[in-house]
Amino acid sequence: MKPKDYVSDLKVYEPGKPIEEVARELGFDDVADILKVASNENELGPSPLAVEAMREAIPEMHRYPDGGAFYLKRALAEKLSVEPENLLFGCGSNELIVFLCHVFMERGKNLVMGAEAFAVYFLANALYQGETLRVPMPDHVHDLDAMLAAITPDTRLVAICNPNNPTGTMVSPAAIDAFIEKLPDHVVAVFDEAYFEVMPDAMKPDVLKHIRAGKENIIVLRTFSKAYGLAGLRIGYAVGHPELINLLNKVRQPFNVNLMAQAAARAALDDVTHIVETREMIFQGLEFFERELPKLGVEVVPSGANFVLIKTGNGRAVFEKLQKRKVIVRPMDPYGLPDHVRVTIGTPRQNEATRAALKDALARN
Repeated sequence: MKPKDYVSDLKVYEPGKPIEEVARELGFDDVADILKVASNENELGPSPLAVEAMREAIPEMHRYPDGGAFYLKRALAEKLSVEPENLLFGCGSNELIVFLCHVFMERGKNLVMGAEAFAVYFLANALYQGETLRVPMPDHVHDLDAMLAAITPDTRLVAICNPNNPTGTMVSPAAIDAFIEKLPDHVVAVFDEAYFEVMPDAMKPDVLKHIRAGKENIIVLRTFSKAYGLAGLRIGYAVGHPELINLLNKVRQPFNVNLMAQAAARAALDDVTHIVETREMIFQGLEFFERELPKLGVEVVPSGANFVLIKTGNGRAVFEKLQKRKVIVRPMDPYGLPDHVRVTIGTPRQNEATRAALKDALARN
């Protein structure tokens, strides 16, 4: 085999191990005793309406999915007050990020992103040999003025994750509006809003108003993985100007979003109760961690997402100690934050179990 030279240099994403494998390695008999709070999943589970829709869709699994997501697209367009032509669906937001890099990135062009922002932007950009310009994030927050200043004539994409993964930090709606007004025409701004549904209302930006007004070089990415609890189905969507959406469609493969995912997502859009309960669980959990964890001598970064970033000192060591206590968190050394771990907000019982395990791990550190 002789692959392209740059492909050989790409780093492979290292996923977390299945809970069953962790249990086997550590000698735990009951997998149910292990608490996984590492992947920002919805600990309430999937939308009940989505579950019912999936059951109803099972007899149609011999059919190819609707390549244009006709019914889902129209339902979502009505919910967001946009046109169907403004929408594109992908296999999670990750595939949409790859589409954007496929269309705009190449050798000699660059993508601007926060130094502590979602790693998939860097990974996708590398697929097309683009350069990544990482902008420092004071207090773990996107510095939008610094990001504007980092833009060059060769910049094609700038990514703003709001709230940001893995820090959970937010940028104010006013700051985002000001950023959009100053954005050069040759750059497409990607507003990654994976946690939009669970953000505090006062901090929710309205980027869609700019798209409705005809702004051509901004795009919003959202997902059904977080608030709707459909991470296992891998379905996300983009909202943008029809010309930009059409460009992304040119690199999209047919049938990229499966039939089950489309059925579940369409039903989940109507499950207001599930969203309300999810938000309540997250807000209560954030309050719990921000109140209780500083008592353990650790720092908690204020979050607008369904997780918290915690400065523990030697995050990898804390991760390993917690794993032996049947709690799986995410160490942050791959993000350049070796003193931190990230913890998903769960139910009150799960949150207390995480707190207790962390207290014990730190006491023995």
